[in-house]
Amino acid sequence: MNFQIRDAITTNVHGQSAAEFKDIVEDAISRGEEHLLPGLGVFFEKWWQQSSPDEQDAFVQKLEKVFAH
Repeated sequence: MNFQIRDAITTNVHGQSAAEFKDIVEDAISRGEEHLLPGLGVFFEKWWQQSSPDEQDAFVQKLEKVFAH
C-alpha cells in the first residue's frame, strides 16, 4: 500500500468520533466493495501499532479461529 493512500485516509478521518469510525467500518463491510479495503487496512495498521502485544495476540488468535472454518 502506498503512503499517499495512508496519508489521505488518515487526513480524511482525523478527529472522527468512535461512533463515526464504527459507521465507516460497518458501511465499508456492508458494501463489500474491494476499493474500500485499503481504508480498512489503514485502520487496522493504526490499531496494530497502538495495541499491546496481548491485544495483538488475542486478535490473531481470533483470526485463526475465524479462518479455520
